[in-house]
Amino acid sequence: MKDRVAKKETEKKEEKAESTPTVVHGETCPICHNKTLTLAESDIDIPFFGVTYLFSMNCSSCGYHKADIEADEQKPPIKVSIDIDSEKDMKIRVIKSSNATVKIPHIGTIEPGEISNGYITNVEGILQRFKKMTEVLRDDAEDKADQKKAKNMIKKITRVIWGQDKVKLTIEDPSGNSAIISDKAVKKKL
Repeated sequence: MKDRVAKKETEKKEEKAESTPTVVHGETCPICHNKTLTLAESDIDIPFFGVTYLFSMNCSSCGYHKADIEADEQKPPIKVSIDIDSEKDMKIRVIKSSNATVKIPHIGTIEPGEISNGYITNVEGILQRFKKMTEVLRDDAEDKADQKKAKNMIKKITRVIWGQDKVKLTIEDPSGNSAIISDKAVKKKL
């Protein structure tokens, strides 16, 4: 009995060790060139997706940040879509790699590129990112028509978050490192 308990405790410690982030401080930042860059790497086992590695870089001097995710096993390029039609859908898990394009028709697109990050969030988190981008556009717009258009877009996004409006969320990822974890999600090869 004691041996089984000791074995379980050892297994729990090993599981924790696998998920404890590896952190390196004092690396050179690619932007400001100060030795104030912190690198972090960890892994997480995501149900219905598999073991995923999380990477990040953060500079305490200039604020530079870069993050990405990568599946342990190589996955084929994917296009995954979901119809968002209720407040309950806000909790659906979303995995987005830095290579992915996120599209919501009539609202906007998040393109991959040098400054694109990978992250694990939920549908509401994606919508909040679109909302923040639209708020910046509204605040920077000099033309009243552009301000009004942005204001209406923010209202639409808020209605979707509250479950009062519908949209389709699509993620296209040539690296296959993105997913929408839901039975409602429609997966296709890219």
